[in-house]
Amino acid sequence: MLYSPKPMHIPDGFLSLTISILCWVISAITLSVAISRSNKSLGERQIPLMGVMAAFIFAAQMINFPVAGGTSGHLLGGTLAAITLGPWAGMLVMTAVIAVQGLLFQDGGLLVMGANILNMGLITVVIGYGLFRSVSTRNRALKLTVAGVAAWLSVMAGALFASLQLWLSGTSQLRIVIPAMLTVHALIGLGEALITVAALTFIFQTRPDLMGENSASAKGSRGWILAGALISLVVVLLSPLASTNPDGLNRVATNLGFIRAAQTHLGPLAGYTVPLFASLSLSKIVAGTIGLAVVGMVIVLLGQGMKAKS
Repeated sequence: MLYSPKPMHIPDGFLSLTISILCWVISAITLSVAISRSNKSLGERQIPLMGVMAAFIFAAQMINFPVAGGTSGHLLGGTLAAITLGPWAGMLVMTAVIAVQGLLFQDGGLLVMGANILNMGLITVVIGYGLFRSVSTRNRALKLTVAGVAAWLSVMAGALFASLQLWLSGTSQLRIVIPAMLTVHALIGLGEALITVAALTFIFQTRPDLMGENSASAKGSRGWILAGALISLVVVLLSPLASTNPDGLNRVATNLGFIRAAQTHLGPLAGYTVPLFASLSLSKIVAGTIGLAVVGMVIVLLGQGMKAKS
């Protein structure tokens, strides 16, 4: 089953200029705090771990899974990043993924990128980390259950904030867009929960010492980093099998009639394709592999830059 080249994140045209700027301001202030806090805790070994997590989330977001009503969903990854890396590093990882998707792959608008970062990269991290860390227990099954609930709630919160932004922009009526967005994302959130729990189960069983901010001091993580990179590459190889159905936002935009407001910008690998390849499947795999390398490089350079200033 071939993939759909339609963007998955909010495109330009859905939000007003005022709301877009407001979201940029909120995101910029939050990220400045995240950078400041990461400067104080970032360790030598955490930087490559951040790169691996960013690569995995990027790859996993390429695979849309089908949900009811001819709609698909994809991993956000904010809760997973927050639990494994801590909230501040998690925010930086999510921002890097969303920025690369928008700039390189035309996935989400440039003017509204602040809103996409806020909805998918900041709110999801705050909710996922806050709920997970609020439960103090050594019971692994209970911790994984809480992580799943946190992942589901993070998707719902992101959908709620997107709904409010659409309403404040005059794109859709509040009483219509909120039920529509929350209904479809309640199902997508189940996929988010399952993927998050599966990934955390693997980490708990293999390298529990890599969890959270203390992962900066974890020893012997080089092999785990290589394994994570290989897993991310395998996920990219599976990406041509992704569902072709429109994702939750696109489905709601189509049903409510504001999909025509979407504006696109030029991206060198728009639609996750490399123009040189005739095969769409091979084109997507190559594009995804390039994305893995770029996202990982962005995180490493960001980490090295922060260390140099600290």
